[in-house]
Order: sequence, then C-alpha cells, then structure tokens
Amino acid sequence: MGESILKNKSFEFSLSIVAAYKKLRENGEYVMSKQLLRSGTSIGANIAEANMAQSIADFSSKMYISLKEANETLYWIELLSMSGYLDTISAEKLTNDCKELIKMLVATTKKTSLRQQ
Repeated sequence: MGESILKNKSFEFSLSIVAAYKKLRENGEYVMSKQLLRSGTSIGANIAEANMAQSIADFSSKMYISLKEANETLYWIELLSMSGYLDTISAEKLTNDCKELIKMLVATTKKTSLRQQ
C-alpha cells in the first residue's frame, strides 16, 4: 500500500472527525469532542509530515506518532459512544475507519523498521 492511499484515507477520516466534532458541539459536548478532534485530525497531519521526512528515521517516527494518535482516537470514540454522546451508527463507522488506518499504519511502521535495520 502506498503512502498516497494512507494519506487520502487519513484525510477522509479527518473530515469525518470534524463532522462528528461539530455534531457533538451542537449537542453540548465540549471537552471530549475537543480531544477527539485533536487526536483524530493529528493522524493525517503526521502522515502528511512524514511524507516530507528528512530521513527514514524521521519518517518512521512520524508514522509511529500517527499510530499512537489513532489508538487514542479509538479511545475517545469508545468513550463518547459508551457515554451516549455518539450514536451507534456514527461510532461504528468511525471505529471501523480508525481500525483500518491502524492496520495500514502498523504495516507501514513494520516495513519502515525493517528498512532501518
């Protein structure tokens, strides 16, 4: 899988996160929604940064940060869902998309770590 696919998927996911954030704010949730927005959009931002990395180590570091942010995003999605702020359909879609990004990021970080050895 090329980085452009990952970059595109992460950008689309960011758009979904922004939409969820707006809906959460309209429903009066201000604290957790901000955390979701921060971590969810950070995934794609770090992938974009990785594509301009100065070295393989820099690339690997940015991708690993994206992976950590994706895992944090899963936490916020689950918390918002279990606390009743996110409806089941929205939570499932966000969860599935986030898990797909995680799989892609794991594959990328593994592949990159092999190149560094």
